[in-house]
Amino acid sequence: MASLRDLLQRYRPVGTPGAAARPGVPVDRVAEVATELEPVFSLLSDTENDVRRLREEARGEARRIREQAAREAEDLVAAAHERVSEVRARAAANARAAAAPDGELLVEAAREAARRVRTRAAVLMPEYVDRAVAEALSTLHTGEAAR
Repeated sequence: MASLRDLLQRYRPVGTPGAAARPGVPVDRVAEVATELEPVFSLLSDTENDVRRLREEARGEARRIREQAAREAEDLVAAAHERVSEVRARAAANARAAAAPDGELLVEAAREAARRVRTRAAVLMPEYVDRAVAEALSTLHTGEAAR
């Protein structure tokens, strides 16, 4: 749609009053611009076609790259799932190896504590046995007296 300015340009003065001049014709700027730019646009049509083709090729290449990346990611995940038990076993073995010296120290400390308990029990056991026998005999005598 023509703007108000374009409409008013059609009725512009074509000359100054005075001597006769060429007759004026209303000016159609849109048609002038289109006529002027038509050769340039026709030269650009090949470039536009090249651009369309390049965009389609780029979209295809991007799609191919995404699909390849997805396949590689799936392969990596599958390989990781396959190796998980191996990695866990290796980690457990490393942890056991690292803890072995501490474990040996703990076992040795436990053995020493058990030895001390046995030694103390051997020393105290006769006294406890004597007390237990005395208590049992006392209960036995008290029970007979009550009858």
